Amino acid sequence: MPELHSGFELSGDAYRRLADFRYRIRQFLHFSEEACRAHGLEPQQHQVLLALKGLPDGARPTVRTLAERLCLRHHSTVELINRLAERGAVIRQSSDYDRREVLITLTPLGEEILRKLSVLHWEELRVAGPALAEAIHNLFQHSPETGRSVA
Repeated sequence: MPELHSGFELSGDAYRRLADFRYRIRQFLHFSEEACRAHGLEPQQHQVLLALKGLPDGARPTVRTLAERLCLRHHSTVELINRLAERGAVIRQSSDYDRREVLITLTPLGEEILRKLSVLHWEELRVAGPALAEAIHNLFQHSPETGRSVA
């Protein structure tokens, strides 16, 4: 956890801007959670599918990589993958290079679920994105200590 700086005071406006930013993020996350559940997935299961499909070029789709991308512990990630595998959304395969390494792959069903949810998320971002972008912009346009413009 980052160290707190003693003597660092925030203005009332800085608290309001920070609260608005957090509110906008939470609105999007709430939408996402509800959309996932409406499609029969828990939000973290959706995050696994998205992380898997959206891995950076060259990243191997291992449990370790997914756990890192999701900021979860290894065993929590394994449990999410197990539930997705039971549902038929992912499969596990042993690596050709190292039989101890397990690679996770989306199935056609997993691809379709992810596609539907991703379309919904993009549509929501088109609507909610401007307010979130403005909240981010407002955070960086003023000094947190004084509320004065830093531009």
